[in-house]
Amino acid sequence: MKGNVFIICAPSGAGKTSLVAELLRRDRSARLSVSHTTRAPRPGEQDGRDYHFVARPAFEAMIERGEFLESAEVHGNLYGTSQAWIDEQLARDVDIVLEIDWQGAQQVRRLIAEAIGIFILPPSPETLRRRLIDRGQDSKAVIERRLQAARGEIAHLSEFDYVMINNNFDDAVEDLVSIVRATRLRIAAQVSRHSDLINSLK
Repeated sequence: MKGNVFIICAPSGAGKTSLVAELLRRDRSARLSVSHTTRAPRPGEQDGRDYHFVARPAFEAMIERGEFLESAEVHGNLYGTSQAWIDEQLARDVDIVLEIDWQGAQQVRRLIAEAIGIFILPPSPETLRRRLIDRGQDSKAVIERRLQAARGEIAHLSEFDYVMINNNFDDAVEDLVSIVRATRLRIAAQVSRHSDLINSLK
């Protein structure tokens, strides 16, 4: 029995990180894959908890050694998911949550066809802009670049299995938790996980 891989993608400001944090708080059976990145830490972020922060030369050397399941350049920074960590967790029947962009999602789906793709949308362009401004982490120029990038990201919506709209946070959390739990209840997974019980009831 192998764990599930959940790919969660969203434009910056759609609320992906907050939703994933709440999912992990409610569901102890899922674990977040901590990505490697070349970008600088934001205020409050910790190395090893939020990201593995590495210099670009070190990241590029890891690519050369084939250490990433997926990697991509987003907003001028490199991001990547550790192949060895993913393999280890899946072998232990742990469900993995990947917070990655659409480029990384494409790479993962090519390698793990059964991965579940979830795309999170903001309720409107105006809400997305306001959330980016209220976050207080980026300059006006960076916010405009993120809004432009959002249009390109949303163009890949059809490549995902589920689409959620983060209008009300509590409702969106319930949607996300429901997707994860329903995936675990698929017949193939349950027959494998509970074969002794099922055989005893026949």
